[in-house]
Parts: sequence; structure tokens; C-alpha cells
Amino acid sequence: MSALFSRFGSFARLRLRPFGLCRTTPPAAYLYTGPSKPIPRCSNPDLKKYKNLQKNFKRRLRASYSKFADLQDESLICGRDYVYSVGCEGIYRRDWRQKEAELLLDLEQCCPGGEDGGERGEWAVQRVRVSPSERHLAATMKSSHREQARCVVVKQADAATQKDLSKILFTLHNVFSFEWANDEVLFYTTQEGLRCSRVFRLDLNSPAAIPRPVFEDTQPDVFVEVALSRDGRILTINSSSKTDSEVWLINVTTPTLEPLLVQRRLPGLMYHVEHWRDGLVILANTGPGQEYQVLKAPLSGPSLGSWVPVYTPCPEVTLKDMEVVGEHCVLTTREASGGLALTVVPLASPLGGFSLPLPLWACSCESRIPGPADPRHALQLLLSSPAHPQEHFSFQPMDRLLLSRPEREGTPPERGRGGEHVTKRLEVQSQDGTRVPVTLFHSVAAGCLQRAPLLLHVYGAYGRDLNMHFSPESRLLLDLGWVLAYCHIRGGGELGLSWHRQARMKGKRAGVEDLRACLLQLHARGISSPSRSAINASSAGAVPVGALCNTDPHLVRAVTLQAPFVDVLGTMMDGSRPLTVEEREEWGDPTADPQHRLAIASYCPLHNITPQCYPSMLLTAYSEDGRVSLDGVVQYAERVQQAVHTHFTALHGAECERAPRVVLNVQPGADHFGPNHFDLVLEETGRRSGGARTGESALQMAFLYTELGLDSPRRRS
Repeated sequence: MSALFSRFGSFARLRLRPFGLCRTTPPAAYLYTGPSKPIPRCSNPDLKKYKNLQKNFKRRLRASYSKFADLQDESLICGRDYVYSVGCEGIYRRDWRQKEAELLLDLEQCCPGGEDGGERGEWAVQRVRVSPSERHLAATMKSSHREQARCVVVKQADAATQKDLSKILFTLHNVFSFEWANDEVLFYTTQEGLRCSRVFRLDLNSPAAIPRPVFEDTQPDVFVEVALSRDGRILTINSSSKTDSEVWLINVTTPTLEPLLVQRRLPGLMYHVEHWRDGLVILANTGPGQEYQVLKAPLSGPSLGSWVPVYTPCPEVTLKDMEVVGEHCVLTTREASGGLALTVVPLASPLGGFSLPLPLWACSCESRIPGPADPRHALQLLLSSPAHPQEHFSFQPMDRLLLSRPEREGTPPERGRGGEHVTKRLEVQSQDGTRVPVTLFHSVAAGCLQRAPLLLHVYGAYGRDLNMHFSPESRLLLDLGWVLAYCHIRGGGELGLSWHRQARMKGKRAGVEDLRACLLQLHARGISSPSRSAINASSAGAVPVGALCNTDPHLVRAVTLQAPFVDVLGTMMDGSRPLTVEEREEWGDPTADPQHRLAIASYCPLHNITPQCYPSMLLTAYSEDGRVSLDGVVQYAERVQQAVHTHFTALHGAECERAPRVVLNVQPGADHFGPNHFDLVLEETGRRSGGARTGESALQMAFLYTELGLDSPRRRS
């Protein structure tokens, strides 16, 4: 199922990322890094307070990542002749008889960088697609300095007969999504700025082999991507806005490969398409309350009038994802209890469906894209939670079996179980009576939770669920006695499309009230206290956090924000900024609707700062971020610092034990999504700017421990 694009991205799957990064504070001068824009930078004497703790956490983080190192490569592709994997040097392959993999595509050769004209930044492989008979391979590589990726098209060679395993045929720039229609034809979309509107076809058999445009959507608020059906017979062109979508089909078994429209765009209609037999299985928001349901349609006439409902969930169940596996439609659902389940609908006889609960600890469920040699009758799943490392499962709907794949040989037995941690699903009541779900994690040995430090995570925008993937950083905090709370506030997608609609445009304040209720009621239930509580958020998740800091700063002691969207009003007033027009369906249009302007002005973090005792703040911004204005983050840091100074000058600090610290980190060279590799996450790479290497995640942990007044963890013997 295709994710909708937003200011903050639509990547269906992100790499493991820490809960934070860091560097220094108020902008006083500018550091120039070659052709890049000037980066605000100044010295902060408070940073010295974190140095010793930073070294401690840096050692612990390295040990944690080493313990879970085998979990970071989940990109295996099983071909008929080879198994492909992604490593730090590039793409590897091995045939089924080999034990050692060979380097098929060297990242350094594909993406040279440095002083000789190559593009700056560290490169990482983003996506890999292998043609059906493995004659060709295509892969996108992304630099840490820019969001757009380049795609390399490679012809593979037989290792037994040729020295070079691959030959680069084409390098395509600014590619977002791509799929093979057959062994010789590649379809792909290009990213212009932060938008995708065009689809191209590259035919390797044609004499000139020049990419040919085959589709374009000129609407300014849509995002276009291509995807291949699970059975490999249908390629879809998905053109989606925030509130509606349109899908075109390409039958890859036909020689013409011409697009066929499924259903033209209608206001408010969102749908996604899979292939089954000679028809389509459609996931569309045509159910009660404009929620998702499953329908079928013939391939010969797939428009809306021919859609027949197959499965409509009850109101307490939310559809999260859909796959067609053989003769079954397999749905990932969120049950009334808050847990995840697989709901299976036999497409030939829909009344014979059944539901299979997933393990209680599972908070994230991802299906793996099948390779050319993967069996089509089984669905490969990856389950995890912030406390529980990824576990592979194979689901066979025909036999109703969910099988856990065995641990790799030599893997420590305690690596994947997470039995020493507790997962709880709670509900709190918001100001208007709405029940808001909260997922809580803590160690079995945590003891009295009232004295435990609390780190609360929140997002609440674009109908996207809060990230609940496994994180070695989260696991380390749990092992150190922290409580982690994930607040699924309105504006996200945890409880369906209506959950998102309740907190978009003029309803945004509902998410702020939900966050406030989560903190108040967790504390009331004996879980931590304001002086030992902190909040973490990124991108649009900074909006409810920043609004809460303006209205209820006493509820937490510290806040850590990454790529924070804090100038909502200024951004939405400026139609020349990237994606502002597209974002008006989420935030409103303050230039055309006075009510929208009043609503945004009432909660915008930057425009509601007042002299008071704010929580300590660690703000991380990225110099190449095209989605969040760097100027807005800098202004926010300056105004909060000034507000704190004014407050303490007037009251001489009477209301607080000490003044909070506002630390601004502007990290050079990274885009909105931050570093690509763990080495860049754990250590800030200073090769090009001349700066010292700094442990980013370790510094954030040191910041939290210092600002919450916690004793530093004892060094391991």
C-alpha cells in the first residue's frame, strides 16, 4: 500500500535512526562549508558539562549497536541464481552454493565524492530492484547532503566467465521510485525539488536507450510513484494528494506496456490497488465513516461502478496494510485492544475469513518485498517494537501458520526476546473526552516507576503512525531504567482516517490537548514525575510539543527535537516555499481563510513564546533540509532564549531551581532525514568542515541525564 507524500517524507521504510543528535547554541556567526549555505554556529560553554557523560554513552551505544549489528541489514533479495545484500561498501551477491558474497556494485565507484568535483557527502544504498531473470539490477544511492537520489542501472555478468561482475549502463539522476516491467524495461519517477510528477520508461533494447516520458500529473499537490504488484504482473502508477488518489495500471505481460486508468480522481477518494487472477483487489476509503475497506473489480473494467465490497472491518478495527498472497487477501489490522493482528480474507469465498493475533509485544509489522525466487504462497514479515529487536516470521495463509524463523547461528540467545521488558497498552482521556492510546515500555526490574525517568515520544500529523520500530538507543535507555511512552495522539493514523481528520487544519489543537492529557495522566498513575520527564519528537511532531511548552512548560524538564517544524504560520503564509501549497490540506491556508490563520496562530510554537521558565531544549537542524526552514529553527531558539532571560531577569529565578538551557545544533551536510549510516549517527563527521568528531546520540543522552539531574550510569567493569 503506497504511503502518501508530505513535507516530511513518504518513505515506506526508514533505516534505524536514533532518537536524537546534537551540537551547539545561539547563532552569533556563520561557518561556511564550501558551496553550501552558511550555517549558524557559535560556542556554548554548557557543552563542556556533557563531555564526560558523552564518552560514557558513546561506549555504551557502540556496544549496543554491536550486539544488534546483524539486525541492520534487512535488505536481502532472493533471486533464482543469487542472493543480494547491501553492505557499507555497496551491493553484494553470492550464488546459492557460495558462502562468501562478492562485491557486485562498489559504492565508491558509483558515487565518487571529495575535492575533485564529485558530490559531497556520505553515500548509502537506498533501494535495490533485480530484473526477473537477474540480467540487470537497478539501485538508488543517496547522499547525506541532498534528498534526491541517483539510480544506477547495471548489467550483471557471470563470475565464472568474466572478471568484472557488473557493468554500469546508465546513471539516472533525481530518481525516487523505480520498478522493472521485464528484463529490459525500467519504469521510474523523477524528483523535481521535493515533488514527483513524471514517470519515465527506459528500454534497454532500443538502439538509443533514451528514457521516454509516459505519464505526468501537473496538479501541484500530488506526488507520483511506481510500484509492482506482489505477483509481478501489474505495475501501478500512483498519483496521490493528501485527500485523494488516482491509479494507472501497466500490464507487464503485454508488449505495449501502455497505462490503463483504474478510476479517475474524485474529491476525497483514496484507493490502492493489488492484482489477483484477472482482476484487482482494491483498498479504498469507501467504508462507513470514509474508512478503508477491501473491494474487488474486474481488470477489463476497473472503474468505481464495478467495485464490489469484500471485507469491511468493524468500527473497533483499523486497517493498516494489505497484501495479496496467493488466493488470500492478508490485512494487517490494529485491534480494539491496541495489538496487531493478521486478518485473512479468502478472495474466492470472502465469508471464510479469519483473524490471527500477532505476538503481544509486536508494535511494528512490515512485509518484505518478495524477490524473484521467493515463494508466492507465504508472506515474509518483520515484527519489532522499540524494546524488541526485529524477528522474522513466515505466514502461510493456506495453512493458517505463523512461523518464527530460527535465530542465526552464533547469535546470543537473549538478543531477540525482550522478555526482560514490559509492554503495556493504556488509554488516557483527553480534554474533550476522547480516549487516546499510549504504549508504555519499562524494564521488569525498574522497581518504583514514580522515580523512573520518562521519555515520551509523539508525532500526530499526516495520518502517519508514530514510529514504533526497534531502536538500540531505546533498548539501552530501557536497560538503564527509563520508562518509554509512545503517545498516539490525534493527527496520526493509529485509529484510522478519522483519527487524522480530527486533528488537521482547524482541529490541530486537539493533538496538543491529547499530549497534555498523556503527561498529566501518566504522572497521576504514578509513572515518573514532571522533574524526571522529557519529550522527544521530530519534524511535524515538534508542533504539539512546541505548543505544549508554551502553555504547560512545567509538565516536563527537557525536550529534544530533530528537524523541528516550529514556524507553521510563517511557512504556510509563504507560497513560494517548497511543498507549502501541498501542505495546506494538512495545516490550512492562512492566506485565503482568516479562520485558518487564527487557528494556526493560536498554537504555532514560534509565535506564542512568552517569558516563562521553559524546559531545557536540545534542537537539531540540518543545513541541507529543504522541508523545514533553518531560519525558523534559529529564530525559535533565539526567542526561547530571550524569553527565558527576560523571565529570570524579572523574577531572579524564583520559580525554578536553575535556568533551562536551550542548545541549538545545526548539523552541516545532512538533509531532513539526518545521517544515513550508524557511523554518521554516532559520530558527527567533521572531515569537510574541520570540526571535531562528536558523538551525537551519546551527547543527547548526556543532555537528558544532565538536565533531568540523574546520576550517571556506572561504568561497566
